[in-house]
Amino acid sequence: MFWFAIGIVIVALAFDFLNGFHDAANSIATVVSTRVLSPRVAVIWAAFFNFVAAFTFGTAVAKTMGQGMVDLRFVNLYVILAGLIGAIFWDLVTWYYGLPISSSHALIGGYAGAAVAKAGWGVIILSGWTKTLTFIILSPAIGLILGAALMVAVYWIFRNWAPQRLDRYFRKLQLLSAAAYSFGHGTNDAQKTMGIVSGVLFTAGILDHFYIPFWVVLMAHAAIGLGTLAGGWRIVKTMGMKITKLKPVGGFCAETAAATSLLGTALAGIPVSTTHTIAGGIMGVGSVQRLSAVRWGVAGRIVWAWILTIPVAGLVSALCFWGIHRLFPAA
Repeated sequence: MFWFAIGIVIVALAFDFLNGFHDAANSIATVVSTRVLSPRVAVIWAAFFNFVAAFTFGTAVAKTMGQGMVDLRFVNLYVILAGLIGAIFWDLVTWYYGLPISSSHALIGGYAGAAVAKAGWGVIILSGWTKTLTFIILSPAIGLILGAALMVAVYWIFRNWAPQRLDRYFRKLQLLSAAAYSFGHGTNDAQKTMGIVSGVLFTAGILDHFYIPFWVVLMAHAAIGLGTLAGGWRIVKTMGMKITKLKPVGGFCAETAAATSLLGTALAGIPVSTTHTIAGGIMGVGSVQRLSAVRWGVAGRIVWAWILTIPVAGLVSALCFWGIHRLFPAA
């Protein structure tokens, strides 16, 4: 049991690495597309702030993920393993097609799908899902509104500046907004894997009660930082170039809007999608210039991928659990 649990922890950290790899686009797409940083420097910048987030903002999101979504009495190591497999599957499929989906929602869907396959729908803790499902809608809407509002405010404040001067000024500010967004990304996304890893350790009896050890915090942030360092370039192109054309001022507004949303929800313990917030911010910035500046066809495909994330990851995880159960009836 001990070594099986350690194996699942390794799979969870592999998911965390893939989360960083998949969501690197969220952290660096705007700063790369505006040519403020080169791709390689941008991923180093993002990875650093992903890891630094380990030392701030607590573990409220991790606790929600670990014990607030599914009744732990019906969770065993096979359920957790099947949930991780479903999430990894959907991350890889959407990365291949360059679709920026929420790795967090893939993990939530996978975890729930496997648990339902084992114990039925009664295993779901509705109160934990209410906030998460509500913010599937609110996250991109908040990002869009904040991004548009910031863009309007910046245009008004700097209305007398020459375009070249504005561009130079916001190239510097975008370094700060990119850092803030990467910090928020690490704060929110790494915590989700922390919750799963701690759930594994508790289920296996390695922890005597559910809590988030600091060494788990460090491992999760290191894994997501390394994944970001690897960079998922297919999705960078979609986020930074295909939704709308960005300039440094737009990149700054989109990143600042998303970072504000992420840090607020991390404090509240709500596991939201970093992908949804930055995509909403980018669409908001583009729509201020003119509605036609946003490629709504691309945006529509992204939204469909968002809608499918939880059910597809859940279905794949449920099938994985049933397969495991046939091999190991005790599962």
